[in-house]
Amino acid sequence: MEEDNSQDIASQDIPQETPAQNVFIAPSVHEHAILAGASYTHHSAIPEVVTRDLSIECVLGVDEAGRGPVLGPMVYGLLYLPLAQHQSLLAQTHRFDDSKVLTPTFRSSLMKALCTPLTDLYQKCGWATRVMSARDIGSGMLKPAGAYNLNAQAMDATIDLIKDVFAKGINVREIYIDTIGSPAVYQKKLERIFPTTMITVAKKADSLYPCVSAASVCAKVTRDAVLEVCYQTYASTGDASEEPQAAAEGWGSGYPSDARCTTWLKGHMNPVFGWGSECRFSWGTAKDLLEAKGAGSKVDWPVEDDEQGMRVTDFFSATADGETDKESNELTTWFGRPVTEEVF
Repeated sequence: MEEDNSQDIASQDIPQETPAQNVFIAPSVHEHAILAGASYTHHSAIPEVVTRDLSIECVLGVDEAGRGPVLGPMVYGLLYLPLAQHQSLLAQTHRFDDSKVLTPTFRSSLMKALCTPLTDLYQKCGWATRVMSARDIGSGMLKPAGAYNLNAQAMDATIDLIKDVFAKGINVREIYIDTIGSPAVYQKKLERIFPTTMITVAKKADSLYPCVSAASVCAKVTRDAVLEVCYQTYASTGDASEEPQAAAEGWGSGYPSDARCTTWLKGHMNPVFGWGSECRFSWGTAKDLLEAKGAGSKVDWPVEDDEQGMRVTDFFSATADGETDKESNELTTWFGRPVTEEVF
C-alpha cells in the first residue's frame, strides 16, 4: 500500500480515535518491547471450556487498530470462542461492536473482563494481539529494494496469528476477517492457506460479526495502552511535581489529520534523528517535516570501498612477475602452486 493511501485511511473521525485516558493495561502490553521499538505477539491462555474438550468447534475473528496513524503501532487483534456461543455471549450478553463506536470506558471494561479469571468471557474466549511497531512498519516500507508495504505486513500478521491458534490444537471451523483491499482476493489467499475452514472476508466485518468486534476491542485497547507507554517517556521529562500528561492531551490520536499530532511532531523534532521509535518515518507527514527547509540536518553517508579497490581474490594466483594469472583456477592454487622436479 502506498503511504498516501495510508493517510486517506487516517482521515476518520478523530474524537473516536483519541486514546482513552485511564485505559486498561492488558497483559498484551509488553513495556520493555514497546520502549525498544520492537514488534511482538501476545496470546492469552486457552479458555477453560476449550481446554476441557479440544474437539469443540470454534469461531475466530480478526481485526486491526491503528492502520493510518503516523504515531504508534498498528495492532492486530484475534479472538476465538465456541461457535455455539458466538452470538449469545458476545453480541447479546456483552454487546460487543466495532471498537470505534464504543466509548473508551466501555472498551476497557470489556477488555478487563476478557482478562479477569472467573468471568464468562475469560472462561470461554481466547484472544491474541500482534503489535507491529512504528519502527518496523517504517523500515519495511523504506527498504531500498523491494519495499514491504503495509498491506503485505498486515496480511502476514493476520496469517501468523491464525496459524498460532491452529498450532495450539484449537478446532477452528469458521473465520471472519475485516478486509485488506479487495475482499475476494484476500479471501481466496486465506482459503488456500486454511483449506478446511470456512472463511469470510468482508468490509466492515467488525460491525457484522461479533467475534470480529471483540477482536477489534482487543486491538484498540492494546494500542491505546501502548500509546500511553510511549508517551510517558516524553511526559516524564517535565516538572516532577506535575501529574504526567496523557497521550490524548499531548499528541492526540496520532493521526496526521489531528492538529494535536502535527503540532506535537513539530515541537518535538530532533534536527538529526527526528523522533523516537514511536514514529512511522515512512509516512509523508514525517518526511515533509524532516525535509522542510531549515528543519532537519541533511546527512550524506559516504560509500565505503575496499582498500585501494582491491578484492580478496587479488591476493591469490599471482605469477612470478607479480601479474595475476587470469587463466589459473583459484581453488587449485589456494594453498600454493605444485613444485616441479627441478626443485629437488
